[in-house]
Amino acid sequence: MASGTGGSPGVRLDDGETRFLERARALARRGWGTVHPNPMVGCVLVQDGSIVGEGWHRVLGGPHAEVEALQEAGDRARGATAYVSLEPCSHHGRTPPCTQALTNAGVRRVVYGARDPGVGGGGARILQEEGVQVIGPVLTAEAARRDDPAYFHAAEKAFPYVALKLAVSLDGGISAGPGLETSVTSTEARTEAHRLRAGFSALMVGGETARVDDPLLTVRGPVEPRTPPARVVLDGRGRLSPGARMVTEGEGPVIVFVGPEADPGNRSRLVGAGVRVEEVPHGPEGRGVDLERVLGRLWELDVRSILCEGGGRVASSFLQGGWVRDLHLFLAPCFLGPDAVPAFPDAPAPDRGWVPVGEPRRLGPDVLVTLERMEESCSPGS
Repeated sequence: MASGTGGSPGVRLDDGETRFLERARALARRGWGTVHPNPMVGCVLVQDGSIVGEGWHRVLGGPHAEVEALQEAGDRARGATAYVSLEPCSHHGRTPPCTQALTNAGVRRVVYGARDPGVGGGGARILQEEGVQVIGPVLTAEAARRDDPAYFHAAEKAFPYVALKLAVSLDGGISAGPGLETSVTSTEARTEAHRLRAGFSALMVGGETARVDDPLLTVRGPVEPRTPPARVVLDGRGRLSPGARMVTEGEGPVIVFVGPEADPGNRSRLVGAGVRVEEVPHGPEGRGVDLERVLGRLWELDVRSILCEGGGRVASSFLQGGWVRDLHLFLAPCFLGPDAVPAFPDAPAPDRGWVPVGEPRRLGPDVLVTLERMEESCSPGS
């Protein structure tokens, strides 16, 4: 998820220091799925050009990256330079402030990648007041957001971060035909999709996808999330069966958004089965549900990040509304034929306004392409 290091005005690192900071950023990403809604952070302690301690924030409520690195370094931390992917925290929360831990250990110098929007420069200021030399932020705002997009988006926008994930054939289809459950991608791609799921507060599908595929919508992969993501269904007519697998199996709360015309009897049955049913107005032209109201309500329910997994009309609606910040497209080397359900039936395939993140990744026979929406192309409400 990292992009290249970009310098702030007046901040330049030599190749060695850049390497240490990049190592801290790589360590930070090991916290994927276990620390949100807090940020992922990595730290490297260096003494005389050699690494003497490393750490990353492993789990929400556990020791922060700086503390882990200090514990590994021991007495070698005195006089060292700390390379931290994110500005050290200065507040008392689940753990003591990292600024205090760094100064108590005698760290002489701190180089940090991104300014923490939740700290607002306070951490750097406190370190400087304690006589620590501080260099940063080194990263551009764009590079910082790319390292942890959900955290930065929630902190800056006070609104859920939305990513869209689709498995797409070479002819642009997501299933072989309407109402047909279709496995498009390989085992390797599905494993990566489950790893991706682990880093989100909620997983979302449309009502038709929920009925046709009957998904569990859970994380079953290499990363076990700290908290199982909520499972969200956009089901304007309220037709999800109380016997659906996601209702009767798996972990994570189930939230179904329905429109005003949803059948009261089925709503009651869903509630009786433990489902949270939320009524929202229709979307534009009376179609589906109002996505802005859905996202606003999810924010109120402490959902900070959402991975939307389709189907096609839901994906198109999110794209048209300007709500999607990142696209994860799993491209499979197959054709689904003329009856295939298109990935983007009501919106053009993303082109202008989107830029690739890193290089395409090979996953067995499939390829994962990740795109992010440039800030200047965002709609005002997003």
